[in-house]
Amino acid sequence: MHVHFLDPYQPRPSLVHQLDPRVKFVLTLAFILATALTPPGAWPIYILLFSLVLSLEVLSELGVGAVLRRSSLALPFVLAALPVIITVKGLPLLSLPIGPWTLTVTLEGVERFASVAAKSWLSAQMAIVLAASTPFPDLLLAMRAIKIPRLLVAIIGLMWRYLFVLVDEALRLMRARQARSGHPATPGTRVGGSIAWRARITGGMAGNLFVRSFDRADRIYAAMASRGYDGEVRAFAIPPIALAQWSVLVAGMIVLTLLVVGGYLFWG
Repeated sequence: MHVHFLDPYQPRPSLVHQLDPRVKFVLTLAFILATALTPPGAWPIYILLFSLVLSLEVLSELGVGAVLRRSSLALPFVLAALPVIITVKGLPLLSLPIGPWTLTVTLEGVERFASVAAKSWLSAQMAIVLAASTPFPDLLLAMRAIKIPRLLVAIIGLMWRYLFVLVDEALRLMRARQARSGHPATPGTRVGGSIAWRARITGGMAGNLFVRSFDRADRIYAAMASRGYDGEVRAFAIPPIALAQWSVLVAGMIVLTLLVVGGYLFWG
């Protein structure tokens, strides 16, 4: 079976892969919500949440190292929360004079930033496990099963499906450019003009890609409309969830609820 390099799904004969996609989707949302609701500085709860997601990574047979490496891509976005180290009032740790202003780094601010980073990292790991253990069509069925608006589900499905078309179009443009580019006489040197020239060429390729994508979108919509598409993606009836799957769902919700309640009882 051909797997596109953008598709995160990795087939495995694991227990996590065999779970009902609706159960996995709801538990993933519940885990992310529970992680977000956990009070800042509740490090024992964070450790328990990390142990929970680590257990799922082992059971899914995806490879703990692979999931951790992929989840680290979300850490740079945590820098958006960096100002909290100086905006949250508390015990001063460091003062930075900048002109007429003095920025004071507080212990509570550092703790808040570290908590945001830990929550983001844990949530990214859980989302990666869900995406890597569930085919995307099953995720769409799970979204429809929990009553997410059909229009939103259709938009997500079409966006995901034609993202691969857009990427393949971009790869064809890059191959065409490479086929028409000369090779340097001296190995290790680069051909082409200045940075401005390269920027102009890149901008032209981006514009060409946009025009091609817009034209292809018109053709695809015309083809879909001629085949009876009316804005709704139809699918077979979704079978009921088995009793064992319900047990997993209920047990997971109870564990997450206890973790959040314990966080507020002892660190809230």
